[in-house]
Amino acid sequence: MTTNEYVNPKAYPLAEPQLTQNILDLVQQAANYKQLRKGANEATKTLNRGIAEFIVMAADAQPLEILLHLPLLCEDKNVPYVFVRSKQALGRACGVSRPVIACSVTAKDGSQLKSQITAIQNSIEKLLI
Repeated sequence: MTTNEYVNPKAYPLAEPQLTQNILDLVQQAANYKQLRKGANEATKTLNRGIAEFIVMAADAQPLEILLHLPLLCEDKNVPYVFVRSKQALGRACGVSRPVIACSVTAKDGSQLKSQITAIQNSIEKLLI
């Protein structure tokens, strides 16, 4: 990690590079399968509606406080959440040219991504232990 890549200590849990890669790959597939909501507001809605599988947030959002209601909601609803370092990378994974500070991978019956989603949920839960 370079010195200019400061990560706010409130961005917890932060995925290590390998997990980040796996998460971003899954986010990209979720976008293709229409199982993705982009943005903090949309992520909040999926949590309130109970359709969020897990939430990914960018640790470099400015100011980070615009996202910090999400971990609280996730804990209430028992939904795993994780931070990745870069909103730029998250935006690319979401298939848009803009940075994305938060996204939600949503549930869908008969989804082909179910096993991958479960694997990522388990990895995120290991971070919280």
